[in-house]
Amino acid sequence: MENKKMTTPIVSVSADTEQSSNVCNDSITDLEEDIKEIEEMQREMFRQMQPSYLKTVSMADLYETDFEAQSALIDNLLYRGTYLFVGSPKVGKSFMMAQLAYHISTGTPLWNYKVKQATVLYFALEDDYPRLQRRLFKMFGADGTENLYFATQCKTLDGGLDEQIRGFIREHPDTGLIIIDTLKRVREVGGADYSYASDYDVVAKLKALADSCKVAMLIVHHTRKQQAGDKFDTISGTNGLLGAADGAFVLSKEKRTSNNATLDIIGRDQPDQRIQLVKDPGTLVWDFEKAETELWIEPPDPLLEKISNTLFAESDSWCGTASQLCEIIGDDIKPNVLSLKLSINSNRLLKDYDIHYKASRTHSGRKLSLWKAGVSMCDDRDKHFESSGTV
Repeated sequence: MENKKMTTPIVSVSADTEQSSNVCNDSITDLEEDIKEIEEMQREMFRQMQPSYLKTVSMADLYETDFEAQSALIDNLLYRGTYLFVGSPKVGKSFMMAQLAYHISTGTPLWNYKVKQATVLYFALEDDYPRLQRRLFKMFGADGTENLYFATQCKTLDGGLDEQIRGFIREHPDTGLIIIDTLKRVREVGGADYSYASDYDVVAKLKALADSCKVAMLIVHHTRKQQAGDKFDTISGTNGLLGAADGAFVLSKEKRTSNNATLDIIGRDQPDQRIQLVKDPGTLVWDFEKAETELWIEPPDPLLEKISNTLFAESDSWCGTASQLCEIIGDDIKPNVLSLKLSINSNRLLKDYDIHYKASRTHSGRKLSLWKAGVSMCDDRDKHFESSGTV
C-alpha cells in the first residue's frame, strides 16, 4: 500500500492577525473613552456634593448642545410652556378654553392657525358635567372626540395635584395641553398672603410641572376691576403671576353685552398679537374677525432650503457627518458652523420643513441625523450611517 505524504496546509495569518489587531485596538480605544466618561461623571458628582457647587455651562458647551425642537400646538399662538388666560367674570373664558381644547384634541385648524393634534386634560373646576355636556353640544354638535378629558374636581397644588397630572400623562403619553380653570381652585385655601413672592411661587410650581411633563399649560384667572392702559396690568394679583409664566392671553370686551372681544397675547416664544373676535350667538363659538398686528414672516433660509431640496427629494432620511453634508449640499461653509446652524435652527427646520434634526457623538465622531416628521428613525438612522462608512 502506497504511503501518502501528509502535508500541513499553509495558512496565511498576516491578514487575520492584522484584522484581529485592529479590532483589538478599536476595543481598547473604546474602553479607554468609556473609562474617561465614567471618571468625568464621578468628578462631576463629587463637585455637586460640595456646598459651593454652582452649575454652569460654557458658551462652547452651549454651542455643542443639541436641544429638543419644540413644535407649536397652535402655530404662532400656543407653544409648550405655562400661560395665564385672563378675563373678567362671564367674558367667555370657559367657552374659549373649550374651543382651544376641542381644536387641539381633534387637530383641526383654529381660525387661520395650524394646529397639532394632542390629548387635552381640562380641569373645569367651576363647572359640573351636565353643564359641560350642554356647552360642548351647543358649540360642536354631535362631533365628539376621544382625546379630550374633563375633571371637575382635583387636589390643590401642594396637596397632590402634580401627582394627579403625572398619573394622567403616564396613561396618556400623547398629552399636549393641560387647562386649569381656575387658578384660585388649585391654590391653597387660607394663609396665603398673595404677595409678589407668593404669586410667583404658585405659577413657578405649575411651570416646573408643565416643563417636566413637556406640555403646554393654560391657567385661567380673573382681571381686577381697576382699568389700566396696559391690558396685562389688569391681571388680578401682583406682577409675580405674569413674571413666572411664559406668557399670557387677555380676553376683554368694551361692553359686557357685546359679542365682540379682543384677545391680547404676549409670550417668550410667540409674537405679541392683538386679535379681534366675535362670538357666534347661536353656537357661542369665538370666530376670527381680524388681526390688528400683522405677523412678521421670516424669509426662507438658503441653507435650510438647500438641505430640504437636496437631501429629501427622493428619501425620508439622511445620516452622516457634517463634512459629508457640506460636500452634498455644495455650500461654502465649515462643518462645525453647519452643525451649529442646524442646532440653532432645529425648531424652524421642523416647523417649516417637517424635518427633525439630531446630532450625537460616537467613538468615531459626531453623527448628524435628519429625517422627515412621522418617520420612525431609531434603527434606520444607524443602518444608514453604517452604510455610509462613517461608523
